This record gives sequence, C-alpha cells and structure tokens, in this order.
Amino acid sequence: MSDLCLTLLCPPALEERVLDTLLMIPEIVLFTSSRAAVHGVHPERLSASEQVLGLAVMTQIQALLHEADRTRLLARLKDSFAGTGLRYWLTPVAETGEFA
Repeated sequence: MSDLCLTLLCPPALEERVLDTLLMIPEIVLFTSSRAAVHGVHPERLSASEQVLGLAVMTQIQALLHEADRTRLLARLKDSFAGTGLRYWLTPVAETGEFA
C-alpha cells in the first residue's frame, strides 16, 4: 500500500530530467504525468505569452510512495533540483488498489 501522493509541478525544460530521475528511484511505486495549466506562478517565471494568458504550462507528475521513504526521497529530489523551480506537495492516500 502507498501512503502518500507526491505531486510535482515541473517546468517544461526539466520534464525529461525529472521523469528520468523518477524512473531510477525504486521507492516510487507508480507515477503519472500530464500537462497542466498552473496559476499563481510569479510573473518573472512566465514567458510573455504565459503572462498574457495568466498561466504557466507545466507538467504535473503524481507519484505514489510509502511514508517511510518520504525523507530520503525528498532529500534526493532537493539535491537534484534545487533552484530549478520544481515545486511539490504531499498528500495522504486513503486507499489504493487494482480492480482485478
């Protein structure tokens, strides 16, 4: 069972690097990625067209992990992506499963 869902907001320039990193981390049980319209990004981080639209286009990644792996995983991601604009949050997962 996975205890947490890690959500990452990834700038387009980092997408491949972040996905490759996650594929190499055995503590990640499963993850998905999709395009997301992100609001609330500081204007200095937006391109001219994004400023007009009022949103940033990023990749949203959601990864399942165990609570016991939380500290180690976050430390690894912080070491790899400090200062890049990669944002994250963690939420508890009430239940996971597969319909067989």
